[in-house]
Amino acid sequence: MTRTSAPVDAPVTGAWEGLVTTALLGTDRRTPPGTGPGPEAPVALLDTAATETVRRRAGLRPARAAERPQAAPEDPRPPLPPAAARRLALLLADRPGPSGGGRRGSAPDLMELLPQWLAAANTRGFAPPPLALPALLDAARGRTDLRPAVLEFAGPRALWLARLNQDWRFALRSAPGGGAVLPHVDDDDRIQQLWQEGLFAERVALLSALRSREPAAARELLAATWTKERAEDRLMFLDSLRAGLGPDDEPFLEQALADRSRNVRATAAELLSALPGSALAARMAVRAEACVAIDHTQTPQAAPAAQTAQAAPTAPTIAVEAPHECDPGMERDGVVAKAPAGRGERSWWFGQLVEAAPLGTWSRRLGGRTPREIVALPVADDWQGELHAAWCRAAVRQRDAEWSRALLGEPSAPEAGGPGAVSLAERAKLLGTLGAAERAEWVAGFIATHGLSEAFQLLGVCAVPWSGPLGRAVVDALNIARDAGSYPWSFSGVMGLAERCLDPSEAGRLDALLAVPDEPENASPGAGGYWAEAFQRLVTTLRLRAAMAEELSAS
Repeated sequence: MTRTSAPVDAPVTGAWEGLVTTALLGTDRRTPPGTGPGPEAPVALLDTAATETVRRRAGLRPARAAERPQAAPEDPRPPLPPAAARRLALLLADRPGPSGGGRRGSAPDLMELLPQWLAAANTRGFAPPPLALPALLDAARGRTDLRPAVLEFAGPRALWLARLNQDWRFALRSAPGGGAVLPHVDDDDRIQQLWQEGLFAERVALLSALRSREPAAARELLAATWTKERAEDRLMFLDSLRAGLGPDDEPFLEQALADRSRNVRATAAELLSALPGSALAARMAVRAEACVAIDHTQTPQAAPAAQTAQAAPTAPTIAVEAPHECDPGMERDGVVAKAPAGRGERSWWFGQLVEAAPLGTWSRRLGGRTPREIVALPVADDWQGELHAAWCRAAVRQRDAEWSRALLGEPSAPEAGGPGAVSLAERAKLLGTLGAAERAEWVAGFIATHGLSEAFQLLGVCAVPWSGPLGRAVVDALNIARDAGSYPWSFSGVMGLAERCLDPSEAGRLDALLAVPDEPENASPGAGGYWAEAFQRLVTTLRLRAAMAEELSAS
């Protein structure tokens, strides 16, 4: 049963609001002014609305003329070669498909090639076509990993556009100083004015830029206002001292150890421990030495029987006596007293002491042995994992390649970790302290022995494009996995890395892998087709990368 009500006339005042209400209620319940109910009411409502719209617009008072925006700045860099400009448009037009199931097919993933294209264009110093700037900023808005390369390539005009479009405001936050022009290093007055009056992002950018050119001047600038800064700002400013860190920074960092903020104190302690000659490093060395010593009185518990029979009963063993308390001096030097959930306090304190002690401490403390000899020593009472993990962190913090090699061990070792590499993440960090060639050689040896199941994180720290031996090791391992009928989707991550990192010159070697292989009885259904498709995409992508490089190299 439909409930009806008698129509009523719309009020004369508030004409526009009355028309909106009439439209919402319907003309069978409410009619526009001067019109009765019936089939003509809707037409009358629309006519009245049109008339009212013209009246409202005609009654608007003209606003004060806005100031015209300044012209876009000039970009002095040379323009892209025409072929490279067309390639950029294709890369930016590609969009990932619907989520779920991963990307399939033999076509390259163009959006994954965009970071590499941007890096190459930035290396050559090209300027983008002006028409491509909106698409570049849209791409960077959706992917934060693209922002540094996009903003470098897009140049000053991207910041000019970002000031005119709220959607691109991230560019002002991401650019050093929000795109502000930093003063020259010799312009003391302008530097002081910007440091005293500038926005936080501008001050961070100023300090970072000054630190890269005049480390002492940057430190003095920070020290002048240190006590007046907010805790969170002090932390960010202090982090800028990592660039060019040296012994001259020690007095300032020692003062920061007494800061009100625990995070500031911890950062100051970390920076001081990265200076092996600092007083904090010496204090940590004394504390750590008190916890570690050579014990000639016990035989390693975990040694095999044959080895035990050959070794002397009093083979040297590292003995560990972790601290029994965390005193105020340790806390002042950056040791966190409260252990994480599930972690023993003594082992937590011990790890922090060893991590902050100079690695040169241990050769002196442990009988003049080399890092490799020290790492090979057995450790009593199940302290080996904790001790070696702390040495790993120290090697990364102090950028000590010799200790990193000792802790990594040989890549062909069982479980391819060395004795101290307790996780893939730590192995990757240790590899980061080595040169690019040595890093690639170690990872190639790891893959040749252990395959690809644990290699993804290690491959991520290798220089691009991969060296010849590393690239061949990856391709050989993929081929072995294919021939064995392995579950193909398990290797999609490594295959994606190979598309971006394998040297394009390797494409010719892969032609033999494009055919669909015979599937073993225990192979995953459809695995052969997937492998052929994946190798086809890899070859196509490598050839596309070669074409991209050639286009960017054209005069």
